[in-house]
Amino acid sequence: MAKTATAPATAKIRPLHDKILVRRDEAEDRTESGIFLPEKAKDTPKTGVVVAVGTGTINTDTGELIPLTVKKGDRVIFSSYAGTEIKLGAMGDEQKLLVMSEEEVLAIVE
Repeated sequence: MAKTATAPATAKIRPLHDKILVRRDEAEDRTESGIFLPEKAKDTPKTGVVVAVGTGTINTDTGELIPLTVKKGDRVIFSSYAGTEIKLGAMGDEQKLLVMSEEEVLAIVE
C-alpha cells in the first residue's frame, strides 16, 4: 500500500525533477456480469492519468537537462506499490493523487 500524505485544501502541487503526479483510476464497483462488489473485494487500480510532470533529470556528466518521457494527459500503468498517495482538498471533497518517479511507470497506454 502506498504511503499517504495530506496537503492543505488550497495547495497546488508541482512535481520536481523526475517526479510525476498521477490521478489513479476509480476501482470497479461491479463485475462485467453486473454483480456489485463490496468495498473489500475491489482491486486497487494500477492505471491512471498523468496530471503534472516535473522538469526532468540532470545528466551528471554533462549537466544537461533530460526531459521526461511521460507528459500531462498520458494514461499510464504502474506497479501496485508505486508512489506516495497525497490527499488534496477539504474533508468530503478530497482528491487522491499519487506522486511517483517516472521510473515507477511501467508503460504508457496508447
